[in-house]
Amino acid sequence: MKVLIVYYSMYGHLYRMALSAAEGVESVEGAEAVVRRVPETLSPEILEKMGAAEAQKMQSHIPVCTTEELAQADAVIFAAPTRFGNMCAQMRQFLDATGKLWANGALVGKAGSVMTSSGTQHGGQESTILTFHVTLLHHGMVIVGLPYTFAGQSENDQVTGCSPYGASTIAGSDGSRFPSDNELAGARYQGIHVASIAKKLMSQGD
Repeated sequence: MKVLIVYYSMYGHLYRMALSAAEGVESVEGAEAVVRRVPETLSPEILEKMGAAEAQKMQSHIPVCTTEELAQADAVIFAAPTRFGNMCAQMRQFLDATGKLWANGALVGKAGSVMTSSGTQHGGQESTILTFHVTLLHHGMVIVGLPYTFAGQSENDQVTGCSPYGASTIAGSDGSRFPSDNELAGARYQGIHVASIAKKLMSQGD
């Protein structure tokens, strides 16, 4: 069973969350995690000016995802930072190229899940995940969130991301805050949960 984790991460925050989700997937018997990044739409010069060149270099060993890989997976976890309460343009452009998959019903019945990040504590994390779900529903995917059995999302003694919609992290206004242990644990739990749901869906289809 293959769980594809497709992410975009300009400064490395969701790259770390994606790796944690992969750890969770791999802990489920029979599940394989495949991590991919979506194509970058900004030029190297722009990324350099935005201070993202080093983070991009850190992720350069991760292969760029193709739309065909979505169809080959048994479940997909998407991770995209919020941009004004919606997914980033890089992820949107990638998803806008999945028309052939939609026409063929290639993603119907597959588990689909979303993680995100934002600069501030209330920076549109929940709206980003919920609006992302709309695209997955158009593809006929089965939406999987982050249940309250992950106790870390009820944490009250620290500033933290994660909600029942999906794992998330707070980057800080200058991008200097990286995922906390609790946020990484949320991503890991989501990976386990998605793989477990996908396993059940596959067994029902046999």
